[in-house]
Order: sequence, then C-alpha cells, then structure tokens
Amino acid sequence: MKENVFDVLMYLFENYYMDDDQGLAADRDVVHQELSQAGFPSREIDRAFLWMEGLAHDDTAQVTPAAHSVRLYSSDEMNRIDTESRGFLLFLEQMGVLSPANRERAIEQAMALESDDFDLDQMKWVILMVLFNQPGGEDAYALVEDLVIDSTQRGLH
Repeated sequence: MKENVFDVLMYLFENYYMDDDQGLAADRDVVHQELSQAGFPSREIDRAFLWMEGLAHDDTAQVTPAAHSVRLYSSDEMNRIDTESRGFLLFLEQMGVLSPANRERAIEQAMALESDDFDLDQMKWVILMVLFNQPGGEDAYALVEDLVIDSTQRGLH
C-alpha cells in the first residue's frame, strides 16, 4: 500500500475534524497508533503531523495587495501547483471567499506536501483545511466545503 502524506491528512480531516468536536485534541500517540493500524506508514504519519502543526502556526505575513494586483508564482510553485489549481485560487480570491493571507497559507501548505501528483482536488482540500483553521471563516469554509463535496460526489458516479 503506497500511502502519502495527503492520504493521511484526508483520513485525519475526515475522522477527527469534520465529524468530531475534539479535533486532534486526542493524544497524539493514540492517533498515531490508530493511523498505523489503519495501514499508514509511520514516516507519512509523522510528516502529516508536521504539516498540521505548520497549518496551526500563522507565520504568513499579512498580505495587502494593491487594487488589481496579481499574484506571481515562483517556478517551484508553478511546477507543483498546476494551472487549474492556480485558477481556482484566483477564482476564490476574486469572489471574496479566500483572503490574500489565506491564499498564501494555502500555497505554502500545498508546497509543504511535496507531492509529485498534486492536483485541483487536493488543492480544494488544502484550502478547506486552511479555512477550517481560521477563526471567523465559517462562511468561506462552508462554500468551499460545498465545492469539494460536490466535486467528490460527481467523481464517484
């Protein structure tokens, strides 16, 4: 079974965040053991915990772009985050769903995944996790959640 960090994150998010008020308040060792029993490699579990810790820390500088400014991506960012995902980020920002600061957090978290096959569906989940961790972002979270769940259900048919 070839699981990656994103798979572990999805499991954590679906099992500890979406339906549970305690989040990851449970003992980390207990959660690690549960993930191991679910078949996730220890290395990937540790990397997922580090990713979640990075999400919890707000090290992103506050971004206040000038009117009509455009976010330029580095070559590394363009190699990791495809055109469709960058367009989705822009769409959410233009709709007022994603603030420039949250856009930057989403980009940072996407880059931290170090995934070779990062795509739009994964970007949607990263954005969802970023918004979930933002106080007062319930409306934005709900909108993105609808987009993520809708695209997931369409993919299942």
